[in-house]
Amino acid sequence: MEWGSSHAQQFKQVYDEVYPIIIRIVYRITGDLDSAEELCQDAFIKFYERIDVAPDAEQAKYWLIRVAKNLALNFQKRRGRERRAYERVFREPPRTLESGETVVLKDESSQAVKDALNALPESLRTVIIMKEYGELSYKEIASVLGISEGNVKVRVYRARERLAEHLKEGDIYVP
Repeated sequence: MEWGSSHAQQFKQVYDEVYPIIIRIVYRITGDLDSAEELCQDAFIKFYERIDVAPDAEQAKYWLIRVAKNLALNFQKRRGRERRAYERVFREPPRTLESGETVVLKDESSQAVKDALNALPESLRTVIIMKEYGELSYKEIASVLGISEGNVKVRVYRARERLAEHLKEGDIYVP
């Protein structure tokens, strides 16, 4: 497929604007920068393959965020199944980091936040990740998810409430 200069310019414009947003979202979902970069690359490959039908840069942005989010969620589900299978086969105990009290406290607190996020239903987890880590506006999240802006605000509020409740139960280290 040969692109004209307008397609190349459109791709670059969308890439420059959207990549920083989706890498933060995908990284927060996966917790692994290498995987996040690979998934973002996959999302942009999908965008490249359909740039002829992308209506405009704004819609392309929302489409890319949706695709990247879905790729990351699918990756997490697959990774969780693979990890559980591996642990069953090799009966590997959970890994712990033991390199000083502060490192352990930070690690435990970081894990507590991840656990709290993972405990949320997907509908709440997705909006809070997009809002806090993707730094998207309520309007942008509504466009990505195809729901009303009011619904996004309610979900973000509920997600924050549940995170606060979940994190109150444990000791959180704040440096």
